Amino acid sequence: MGWKRRVMLGVAMLAVLSMVAAACGSDETGGGGETSGASTGDGVVKAAFVYIGPPGDGGWTYQHEQGRLFLEEQLGDQVETTKVESVPETPSDATRVIRQLAQTNDIVFTTSFGYMDPTLTVAQEFPNVYFEHCSGYKGADNMGNYFGAMEEGRYLSGMVAGEMTKSNVLGFVAAFPIPEVVRGINAFTLGARAVNPDVTVKVVWTSTWYDPAKERAAAESLLDAGADVLAQHEDSPATGQAAEARGAYWVGYDSDMRRFAPKAFLTAPVWDWGPYYVSRVQALLDGTWKPDTYYGTMGDGMIQIAPMSDLVSTSVQDEVNQRAEEIKSGSFQVLAGPIYDQEGTLKIPEGQTMSLEDALAWQWFVQGVEGKIPT
Repeated sequence: MGWKRRVMLGVAMLAVLSMVAAACGSDETGGGGETSGASTGDGVVKAAFVYIGPPGDGGWTYQHEQGRLFLEEQLGDQVETTKVESVPETPSDATRVIRQLAQTNDIVFTTSFGYMDPTLTVAQEFPNVYFEHCSGYKGADNMGNYFGAMEEGRYLSGMVAGEMTKSNVLGFVAAFPIPEVVRGINAFTLGARAVNPDVTVKVVWTSTWYDPAKERAAAESLLDAGADVLAQHEDSPATGQAAEARGAYWVGYDSDMRRFAPKAFLTAPVWDWGPYYVSRVQALLDGTWKPDTYYGTMGDGMIQIAPMSDLVSTSVQDEVNQRAEEIKSGSFQVLAGPIYDQEGTLKIPEGQTMSLEDALAWQWFVQGVEGKIPT
C-alpha cells in the first residue's frame, strides 16, 4: 500500500529546513505571499480532507478525523467540511480525488505523504484554491505543509515504559525503516534509558502501516523474546491487544487507544490536529492565509501524551509530567547529547543537540536498540 505520509527520506526532505525555523513560532508565517480569493465571500469556508485509511482505524486517520470534527465544532456555520477516505496514493487516484475536491472547495487538506506530488499538481491547476499537505516539503503560493515533533511524545512514553518493565526488555513493532520511524524508536529508547539504563529495545519490522494480523504476529514474536512492554509505529491497536492477551503492557500511538486494550494500556504519544485546522481555516476567513511549513511541538499542543492509566504509579506519572513541562518550556531537549549509537560511538556530544536536519534524515540506531535498519 506504499509508504504513505511518513516517507521523509533523502536530500529533498531537507529543503524544508530553511522554512521550518521561521515557521515553528507561528502557523501564520512562512514563505510566499497571500493568495487571492477562493469562494469565501459568503463568510463560509468549504474544507475537504483526503484520508489514506478509514477513520475507524483507531490511529492516524482517526486523529485527522477528530481534527475535522473539532474544526466543525469550533467554527460552526462558518465552515462546511467533507472527507474522502481510503484514497490510494497512486498518482492517478490521488490526483483525481484532489482535483474533484478542488472544484467545489476553498481549501483541501491532504493527510498522507504520498499525496504530496498530486497535491502540488492540482494546486498549480487551481491557483485560487488553497491546499495543505501533511508531512511533506513541497509548496506553492497556494500550498503549505505541516507536521510535528513526535520525538517529544515518544521520549515521554519511553520513560513510562522504562519505569514499568520488569524484564528490562521492551518491544517495538515498527512499520518501514524510514527516518520518521527510526526517529521514533530512538526517542522512545532514549526516554526509557534515561530512567532505566538497563533497558534494551527489540525491534521487529512489518513493512506495513495498517495490517492488524501482521502487527499482532510481530507483537507476539517480541513477547516471545521476553519483552513485557510493547510500543508501536502502526495504525491499529493490534499490538496492544496482543500485549493484553499475554498480561504485558502497551504504549499506543497516534491516538489514545486505551479502549482497545485497557488492561495493558499505559499511555500513547498523540497527535492533535484540530487547532491547526481551525487556525488555517480562520486565516482564510480573515484573509490572512499564507503558505507555511509548520513543525508543531508539545509547546504549541500539536504533540501530546495521552493521560497515563492507573497502571502507572503516581510517582512515575509525576516524573513524566514534570519532564513534559520542561519539554514544553524548551528547558529540556529530547535529542540533546550525549547520544551514542549502537556500537557505543559518541554521535552527539554533551552540550550539543541533534539538528532538525539530522533528525529528519536519521538512519542509525541509538545505544540500547537491538535490531537492524533494513536497506
